[in-house]
Amino acid sequence: MIKPDIKIGVFGIGLNTYWPQFDGLEDRLKGFLSQIEEILGIDGAEVISAGLVDSPEKTREAAAMFRESSIELLFCYITTYALSSTVLPVAQEAGVPVILLNIQPVSAIDYKSFNKMEDRGAMTGEWLAHCQACSVPEIAGIFNRSSIPYKIVSGYLGQDKTNKSIQEWVEAAKVFRNMKNNRLGILGHYYGGMLDVYTDLAQQSAVFGTHIEIIEMCELAKYRQDTTDLQVDQKIQEFEDTFLVSDECDIHEIVRAAKTSVALDRLVKEHNLGAMAYYYEGEPGNEYEEIVTSVIAGNTLLTGKNIPVAGECEVKNAQAMKILDSFGAGGSFSEFYSMDFDDDIVMLGHDGPAHFAIAEGEVGLVPLPVYHGKPGKGLSIQMTVKYGPVTLLSVVQGINELFLLIAEGECVPGPVLDIGNTNSRYRFSLGAEEFMNQWSYAGPAHHCAIGTGHIGSKIEKLGVLAGLKVKKIC
Repeated sequence: MIKPDIKIGVFGIGLNTYWPQFDGLEDRLKGFLSQIEEILGIDGAEVISAGLVDSPEKTREAAAMFRESSIELLFCYITTYALSSTVLPVAQEAGVPVILLNIQPVSAIDYKSFNKMEDRGAMTGEWLAHCQACSVPEIAGIFNRSSIPYKIVSGYLGQDKTNKSIQEWVEAAKVFRNMKNNRLGILGHYYGGMLDVYTDLAQQSAVFGTHIEIIEMCELAKYRQDTTDLQVDQKIQEFEDTFLVSDECDIHEIVRAAKTSVALDRLVKEHNLGAMAYYYEGEPGNEYEEIVTSVIAGNTLLTGKNIPVAGECEVKNAQAMKILDSFGAGGSFSEFYSMDFDDDIVMLGHDGPAHFAIAEGEVGLVPLPVYHGKPGKGLSIQMTVKYGPVTLLSVVQGINELFLLIAEGECVPGPVLDIGNTNSRYRFSLGAEEFMNQWSYAGPAHHCAIGTGHIGSKIEKLGVLAGLKVKKIC
C-alpha cells in the first residue's frame, strides 16, 4: 500500500509590485494558497510550503528551502500574474518535476457584478485575483527552454476534477517512492527460452530505483528445513482462514505448501523484500523441486499482503504488480488464456500467484495433478478478479528503453475455466479482437498485472515522475 512518508513542496507566485497598488489582494491570494496546501496534505504527505513568493529575494529563499528539504515533487501555484524569473530558480534548485497549478478561485468571473464596480482600480485588483492563466504560457516557455519537466493542472478551487488531479499527482509520487525504496528478490532463474520475459536488471534499477536482491534456492531450503510443527500448524490455519481449501487437497500437499510458505515468510523478512520473481526446475526429484512445486499458496499469501510475487521469473511483471499494489489496486499475475468472439471478451489468468485481496467471492486452494509446462504437481489457486472496472499494466522492455503499457476495461461475469487457475473474463472498449492486436503490437511479455479500478491517469502521472513513456491502448 501507499506509504505516507513523502515530502511535497508547494509555493505560490505573485508580483510584489501589486500589493501597495491593490488593497487586500495579497492576503486574498494567500488564502487561495492555503486551500491548495490543504488539498495536498489530505493523504498524509508532508507539505513543505515556501508561502507566496513574489520577489527575487524570496525566490532564492524558496529555492534553498526546497533543495535542503529533499522534496520529491514540487507544486507551483500561480495565484496571479507573476514573472517567470520568480519561478525558474526555484524549479532549477528543487531538481524534481514541477506541477503548475493554473487554478482560479471560481469557474468564471461574475461579469455583471464585476462591471458594476465603480472604481477601475478596484476592478483591476479584482481581475488580478482571477488572473492565474496569464503566466502559464510564460512559465511553460522558460521551462521548455530550460529542459525542466513539468505538467499543468487547470481548473478552479473546489472543483472535484481539479482536486482529483492534484491528489493523483501526490499519490503517484508516493508510488514512485515505494518503487525506489523497494527490494525485489530474484529466486532461481528464468524459464528457459521464454525470451519475452528476459529484462535488463540494471535498467530496472536505473529507472525505478529498485534494489535487486539475488537469492539462492539453498537459503530457502535451509529455512524450510528449520520450520517447526507449530509454525506449520499455524500456516495451515492461515490457509483455512484465507482460502476455501478443497476437500480434494491431500494433507501431504497442504503440509508441503505450509512448510514452504513459512520458509518464504522468513526469506522475505531476512532480505526485507517488497516483491519477488521466481522460477526453478533442476533435475527431477531434486530437493528444490519439493520447494518450487509447493510455492503457489505461500506466494499468494505474500501477494495479498502487499509483497507481490511473479512466477516464471517475470521481473517486469513483479514491478507492474508492485505498482498496482502500491496504488491500492491489487495487481494479480496474469496471462492471456483465450478469446471468446461470441461474447467479445478476452480471458486472462494464471496458476498463481494471485492477489487474493481483489477476488470476486472465495479464493479456492485446489490440487493440480500437473503444472502445465512446469515440473511436478501440487496445490494451486482458483479465483476470479472482482467484477467491475480494471486496469491492465505491463512494464515493457522496448528496444532502447522501458515503458509502461496500460489498458482499462471491465471484468465481467460469465463462465470461466475450472482448471485450478485464476481466470476471469474481460471486456474492452476496442472489442476483443482489436484490443488483442493493439496490446500485442506494443511488444509486451505475455504476462501482465491486473488491478481493480480505472487508474490509467494515475499510472500516466507515475510515468512522468519516473521518466517513462506510457502507452494507453484503451
